[in-house]
Amino acid sequence: MQYRPLGRSGIQVSMVCLGTMLFGDDTAEDVAERIVAAFVDAGGNFIDTADIYMAGESERMLGRIVNRLGIRNKVLIATKAHNPIGLGPNNWGNSRLHLMRACEDSLKRLNVDCIDLYQLHRPHPDVPIDETLRAVDDLLRAGKIRLAGTSNFGAWRLVEALWASKEIGTARFVSEQPPYNLLDRRIERELLPMAQTYGIAIMPWAPLAGGMLSGKYRQHQEPEKGSRYSPQTYRGAPVSDEVWSALMGLEEVGKERGCTLADLAYAWCASRPGITAPIIGPRTLDHLQRTLQCLTINLTDEEIKRIDKIVVPGTCVKDYYGISQTPNARW
Repeated sequence: MQYRPLGRSGIQVSMVCLGTMLFGDDTAEDVAERIVAAFVDAGGNFIDTADIYMAGESERMLGRIVNRLGIRNKVLIATKAHNPIGLGPNNWGNSRLHLMRACEDSLKRLNVDCIDLYQLHRPHPDVPIDETLRAVDDLLRAGKIRLAGTSNFGAWRLVEALWASKEIGTARFVSEQPPYNLLDRRIERELLPMAQTYGIAIMPWAPLAGGMLSGKYRQHQEPEKGSRYSPQTYRGAPVSDEVWSALMGLEEVGKERGCTLADLAYAWCASRPGITAPIIGPRTLDHLQRTLQCLTINLTDEEIKRIDKIVVPGTCVKDYYGISQTPNARW
């Protein structure tokens, strides 16, 4: 396992981050424990969750697993807050009131004294960024968190936050979690150059585009019932010819390399300049082990050029997550 700096924090993290969104849903606790144990045995030390995942069950389950395995000092635990937890107008967002409450609740669910990386799950334009930064800084000074980061923030929002933190003398954000994969390369326009300039760690989520790069979907074939792109699910909208063309081209690159489309997608994402650690969400132990093997794939310059012709750098073949391109969008 290789390690990379978590922004300017001085902390080294594994080049892949274990996402736990499926813990408590598709992945039962006994399977989740085997996944965490195998990840740590392979050298992984970075685990990500959020208070919204399975209504807090992901955090609770992760806390129990870490305690049983006795690995608290071996892993960095990252969680997120912003989304509604419970009823009421103040039970969501990036206000001081909500973040203070949400952090205490996450600490209890995780059964830890301190959260290593506390992240804002979404921007909240109605709350001034200095209000949010002061709240995060107080959590840090109180020893509730060690570092702070963001998720789904555009480049301009992060630069605003860096400017504000300098102006008011608070801790700065050290990381950002954006969607990034072979079908959506928009963060290469501004976010990645900005992050490299200012020392922001980038941990991409959806390296398989929500499963579209898994290789299990075929044009003119009905998806398996219950899969993310089946007609019965929320992503059951028709897939364009442009997407199928890109998938076929990418799969051909993988075949010539001797790997699957999913292998290619993971290897490509992990190797891109400015990327710290892609977030993976294995459902099974086999899935985890296959994904970790992808980290040994070193793509050649020629393969990178072929990929760039299939999906041009900075472009998006398909927006699977409803992220618009308006002036006020996250990107």
